[in-house]
Amino acid sequence: MGDMVSAILGEIDDRWSEIFQASGQSYTGPKVVLFRNATNGGRCGMAQSAMGPFYCPPDRQIFLDTNFFRQVETRFHGCSGNACKFTAAYIIAHEAGHHIQNLLGVLPRVTRLQQQAGSKAESNALQVKVELQADCLSGVWANRELKKRPGYLEEGDIDSALTTASAIGDDTLQREATGRVVPDSFTHGSAAQRKRWFMTGFQQGTVKACDTFGANSL
Repeated sequence: MGDMVSAILGEIDDRWSEIFQASGQSYTGPKVVLFRNATNGGRCGMAQSAMGPFYCPPDRQIFLDTNFFRQVETRFHGCSGNACKFTAAYIIAHEAGHHIQNLLGVLPRVTRLQQQAGSKAESNALQVKVELQADCLSGVWANRELKKRPGYLEEGDIDSALTTASAIGDDTLQREATGRVVPDSFTHGSAAQRKRWFMTGFQQGTVKACDTFGANSL
């Protein structure tokens, strides 16, 4: 698992380094912490399996529980066989998207706005835009990787990744847990929104296309 994650993150870092360089900026990739069940999440507190993969902005670290990727097959029905690699890559690329947001100042700005928010629903709405933008940025990476290596994706790989996005969508998880959906408590966005923003990044291949904060609708 560690070798696969390192290889995927290397691909992600290479593409983002090229994107940043093209705009005259320097890029430093995130560090990855692999764990099983639980570990110290640094300045973000304890990392546990139930939390899923996450990015810790102050430490610029991505935390990945190896059990999560096995659960993709069993719980999320996200992939089978070789398609799992791209599904894993999509998940890691989403967390790397948060790192990009951190480098661009998006995360600190949103944190300030959330602290000023008048309600939990308002704060959650901001978080949805953060998460959907990270989905879009993972699509940008996939676009650039495919251009760099035309044979990188096989038929069905993107569908597998999007199936995973759908399964991880807040509405799906919320419906499974409670039998109903309460939009104000969404923090990652609906399954349809996650698919739409990933495909926006993948089809357009630019950071500019990922402005979820300026979009008329999500």
